[in-house]
Amino acid sequence: MTTLATPTAPVAGTRPARRTGRRVTVTVAAALVLVLAVLASFALGSRPLGVGQVWDALVAPDGGEATTIVRELRTPRTALGLIVGLALAVAGVLLQALTRNPLAEPRILGISAGASFGVVLAIAVFGVSTLAGYVWFGIAGALGAGVLVFAVAARARDGASPVTLALVGAALDASLASAVYALLSIDARTFEEYRFWVVGGLTGRDLSVATQVLPFVLAGLALATLVARGLDALALGDDVARGLGHRIGLVRLGGGAAAVLLTGAAVAAAGPIAFVGLAVPHLARALVGADHRWTLAVSALLGPALLLGADVVGRLVDPPGEVPAGIVTALIGAPLLAILVRRAKVVTA
Repeated sequence: MTTLATPTAPVAGTRPARRTGRRVTVTVAAALVLVLAVLASFALGSRPLGVGQVWDALVAPDGGEATTIVRELRTPRTALGLIVGLALAVAGVLLQALTRNPLAEPRILGISAGASFGVVLAIAVFGVSTLAGYVWFGIAGALGAGVLVFAVAARARDGASPVTLALVGAALDASLASAVYALLSIDARTFEEYRFWVVGGLTGRDLSVATQVLPFVLAGLALATLVARGLDALALGDDVARGLGHRIGLVRLGGGAAAVLLTGAAVAAAGPIAFVGLAVPHLARALVGADHRWTLAVSALLGPALLLGADVVGRLVDPPGEVPAGIVTALIGAPLLAILVRRAKVVTA
């Protein structure tokens, strides 16, 4: 007697489990890439060092040349690269979600211009001449610009909608940029000081700069984690988000505050580094989909990896001279973003 085999139904949850497994694999791979970038940041430069030399300099310093290079030169810029890269990448994810604009990055809300205005004001008016001194002015300027944008947008008829935020941010960016150029045009000393900062890079910063901005970055990262689920709902539209029980005003406020803290700290410390906050979120979404919890996690790993990699490339191009990391990220980020856009496809959470 012949029996007919009954087709086996797909096991419920197989596809989500496979998707989760892929996302875990991507996250682990991104973490390994970051570890390699950190090792390269410690080991490579005009004076290459072996992994053993780097390890000895970190755990058993002997006062030799390798110890001086690792602890005094490369440790501060590596620490700052980790903090700034993470902050810019996560801020990019938040701003693209809040404005529903895939081309959004830290400049779109006038935050970078606010930091620039704070730095110029510190140099021109208060006579501050050290990076560790005017980083606080940069943070204050970024925070002030972010608060002003959200306050003005909230008073609009449709509230702090994505379009309103983008328009108000663009207007503030233009206004503050004009004020910055006016101050620079009348004070040569301010221009020379500002020129070092505005190129964007990790060189010339000591460890105190990283420790100063770290609390702001940690606070912004905590807020970003809290609003991640709300950002998923917000992507479906305000009405749908409300229907799912999310308070969209609080989501926007929390996400905006996180983006302001992260961008303000990063730009104040390292200058307006381009493309990290724009390209990394696109790469993360291409790898793990549109779920913001995974996108934020992968971006937090790939952002510092990209920035540290750019810094290493800048050291190796023309030793003993260096190309600032901000220039290298622009050179790398522009074609990377073009490739991602050409290969873009709809991804789902």
